[in-house]
Amino acid sequence: MEPQIGTILEGKVTTITKFGAFVALEGGKSGLVHISEISNTFVNDVNDFLQAGQTVKVLVLANENGKINLSIKKALPQEERRPQRSPRPAQPVQRSASAQPRSRAPQTVAPSGDQSFEDKLKQFLSSSEGKMADLNRNIDGKRGSRRRR
Repeated sequence: MEPQIGTILEGKVTTITKFGAFVALEGGKSGLVHISEISNTFVNDVNDFLQAGQTVKVLVLANENGKINLSIKKALPQEERRPQRSPRPAQPVQRSASAQPRSRAPQTVAPSGDQSFEDKLKQFLSSSEGKMADLNRNIDGKRGSRRRR
């Protein structure tokens, strides 16, 4: 019996590799859980999340040419799928006096909820242009190039 796409099955982790883990399913079938489908958080080492012999619930993502692609994170209940993020208060970035743009007045940073996307984009572009100008000025000084008059 071929596993149907979208079904949640229970299996046992048989082999762990650097790119994921192989899971033995019912009926002698085996599938791969890619490292990106193990957890909602960043997975650097599969061994931090899974162990050989561990029983896991998996969702069948694809079943092509005898290869079964599985997901552990998509088999989780809806509440557990999204990582919980705590809202961060907006904090102004502290810069040294030499890093401040010379010709502009200091800008106040409003909490992110009070700005529209366009305002955020405008603020980003203006700070980016200032940083690029400072960087170019610094690089030109190190190259030994001088401005012509």
